[in-house]
Amino acid sequence: MIGIEVFSGPGGMSLGAKSAGIDIKIAVEKDYYAAQTYAKNHKGTTVVVDDISNVKEFVFERENEGVVLFGGPPCQGYSNSNQKNKSKDNPKNWLFKEFIRCTKLIRPDWIVIENVKGLLNLEKGFFLNEIFKDLNDLGYTVNYKILNSVDFGVPQKRERIFIVGSRHGIAFDFPSQALNSTVTVGDALSDLPKLVNGQMSDKLQYLHKPKSTYAKLMRGNLKEVKNNYVSKNSDLVVERYSYVPQGGNWKNIPDNLMSNYKDHSRCHGGIYRRLSNDNSSVVIGNYRKNMLIHPTQNRGLSVREAARLQSFPDSFEFLGPINQQQQQVGDAVPPLLAKAIFDKLMQYNI
Repeated sequence: MIGIEVFSGPGGMSLGAKSAGIDIKIAVEKDYYAAQTYAKNHKGTTVVVDDISNVKEFVFERENEGVVLFGGPPCQGYSNSNQKNKSKDNPKNWLFKEFIRCTKLIRPDWIVIENVKGLLNLEKGFFLNEIFKDLNDLGYTVNYKILNSVDFGVPQKRERIFIVGSRHGIAFDFPSQALNSTVTVGDALSDLPKLVNGQMSDKLQYLHKPKSTYAKLMRGNLKEVKNNYVSKNSDLVVERYSYVPQGGNWKNIPDNLMSNYKDHSRCHGGIYRRLSNDNSSVVIGNYRKNMLIHPTQNRGLSVREAARLQSFPDSFEFLGPINQQQQQVGDAVPPLLAKAIFDKLMQYNI
């Protein structure tokens, strides 16, 4: 099967599709650094660096293969953490129309759309209904489901909505939870190098041999690991970290150290969250802004550690300034979750 990804980001969804045996021909991403990361890790795929609205045709050899169009239109307007943007007036909430336009151009056999679960209830389901209506009008049989990445071998609790449509009248049967799939933060990170606040090391040796099946999968045969980049926080922030136990958050920090907040009692529960080695991670989103804390070290997560929690293999290299790398990791679709979707899709004989 041939794949085309739009709104690709660094290519987490494509990585899952490739793992399922799909040949990705074209990817479209307007962000320069995310596109560079995509090109670095997806050899053989044509990467179009442009706004999707400027792309007027997709040129590729089709022959007898099936085609799947997939992607995740930017979700800022659908996010539960961005209340002021949750309306029909926000143009970012209408970017799904570009996906529909691409569907008209390509006429793929399958479409797969990924987004935050807030899409389900935004404007009382208006946008979700619009997507269904547009795809139905184009002849697609469409259904959806909320999936949690932790149920598919990813060491992170991350719920996302997946919309799958078939041009051949197939009601897609979503994959079910994998057996014995729960992976902890400790499983994911224990073999990675010890780092300090503000460390910027491109390549380091592993701490020891991988002790979990998940770490072995992520590590492969590598002897050294890249992207060991940690944001440099102030001494005050690092002192705050020291008071937070595993599983704790800002509530564990003494009031006198939070005096710069107008009302720190109203802080979001995800702020200054220290990960627990014995549990799966909370959502890896804007982990730098949220001050997500390493489980045993008083510092933020490195780019590689966040990538491990997203199920990117260590061979996947992120490019650009550290803030861009962090954004790429946080916004990406976990590859193992995407693989579960595409593995199921490949079982259908079209």
